[in-house]
Amino acid sequence: MNWNTLSSSEQLEQINELSKTKPVLILKHSTRCSISSAALSRFERNWKEENEKVVEPYYLDLLAHRDISNTIASHYNIEHESPQVLLIKNGKCVFAQTHMGISVSDILAQV
Repeated sequence: MNWNTLSSSEQLEQINELSKTKPVLILKHSTRCSISSAALSRFERNWKEENEKVVEPYYLDLLAHRDISNTIASHYNIEHESPQVLLIKNGKCVFAQTHMGISVSDILAQV
């Protein structure tokens, strides 16, 4: 899977702009959490490379960038959870899933 790394709050403006032409997926992952690791592994096993033609995937390491997660929660008016995926369209979070509810097919159904 070809993740874009989300490592600065400034990237959120780029994500919002991109989301006007292509939906953006943000996956928030805690590298110390076994549930987060299981959800990430399951997600990546189910992701197909061709999905990147319709959704741009971003990965956020929560331990390294908790401040960005806080900005995301505030900006998109969602509660922080981990693991968590958000689908951004037209600068708004239109879909979110957490923990073992994270599903590639559910995300693609929203595109």
